[in-house]
Amino acid sequence: MPNTRKKPLYRRVNSRARGVCHGSGQRASYARNTKSGPSASMKSGQRHGLDYTPLFRFLLSRVGREWDSVYSEAKSRLDREDPIFWIVARTPEEEKDTIRVGESSYYSGLFVDADGMLQKVAPDLGVERLNPQCPCCTHTFNGTRFTRRFDEYPAKPLIEA
Repeated sequence: MPNTRKKPLYRRVNSRARGVCHGSGQRASYARNTKSGPSASMKSGQRHGLDYTPLFRFLLSRVGREWDSVYSEAKSRLDREDPIFWIVARTPEEEKDTIRVGESSYYSGLFVDADGMLQKVAPDLGVERLNPQCPCCTHTFNGTRFTRRFDEYPAKPLIEA
């Protein structure tokens, strides 16, 4: 019988590689040997080694479709549902044109319109309008590399008289 289960919308990354920093664990060291009860754990509560890029690409590919069906499929293919709302705004106050994930990866902000359809906050925004924040990183928007180069001293805006 073939496996009909769909692939998860996240992937594990190598968290043991050289140069991967997950924090020092200093918070937990202060809680050791305190009277915080038997429920106290040495675990930090952080989740390391997961990349949700497949989820973001999945959501962007479903723009214009009914949110309820997109949400139920995404939720069934994830370990938890929090990452969905990193990119999809729950309220109009949370809507953003771009969402930054990591150091140099940006994605279009999404929202659910009045008709229950998944939409982009700024549908006309593209890589040609975004500026990199530093010269050393490869900045991407929705998986596409920025077309503009880093400008250390951007031109001053024209002042109208």
